[in-house]
Amino acid sequence: MTKRYSYEDLLEIIRTLRGENGCPWDKVQTHESLKPCMMEEAAELLASIRIYDQTGNPENMCEELGDVLLQVVMHAQIASEEGLFTMEDVIDAVSRKMVRRHPHVFGANNADTPEEALTNWEEIKKEEKKDKSWIDSPLREIPRELPALTRAAKVLKKIDKYYESGSTYEQDVEALAACKPETYSKELEQIVADMLLRLSDIARITKISQEQVLTDRIEDLIEQYERPELLN
Repeated sequence: MTKRYSYEDLLEIIRTLRGENGCPWDKVQTHESLKPCMMEEAAELLASIRIYDQTGNPENMCEELGDVLLQVVMHAQIASEEGLFTMEDVIDAVSRKMVRRHPHVFGANNADTPEEALTNWEEIKKEEKKDKSWIDSPLREIPRELPALTRAAKVLKKIDKYYESGSTYEQDVEALAACKPETYSKELEQIVADMLLRLSDIARITKISQEQVLTDRIEDLIEQYERPELLN
């Protein structure tokens, strides 16, 4: 029978790869150097979910989940070598967070609907963030590493919540209609940026996932040009 590796085996494999007689590439990796790897593996996991939806075959998704887990374990191993925290600390922290943010499951609070559960989550998350020294304002909770369209929608939502911007769908549509760019200039850059923000606000207000609809539209465009008969 083929050996099945366990979670503990994986931790030991990564320790070995990072050890004195380990892999020359793995040994020199850092949190910073692995950032592109995490981005790539996350994208490949999303692709695997799409492939599963299209084919019903979960094999690729299983593999890509493993690759994302590998990145988590690598970062935890590096942190352990730096004396910061261990994989066990990571698991303990996320387990505590899940219990803490689900009082309607593990505590006395009630939440009969998904909306109530989400409200619980957001209120507890807000309380947790209060004493974090690296967060200067509610807007800084949103990582700048997010894709710009996703970040824009989240920032606009926070602005609407904490700063009472008063932005409306109608105002956004009117602002887009008023934009009539003609030639390149620094002013045009600002207009384009404002247009993208306005579109992000419309997407936020109407609960449209910008990244997803743009991805789908790009795929439609590619298919149209791959099949010229669709352009007629």
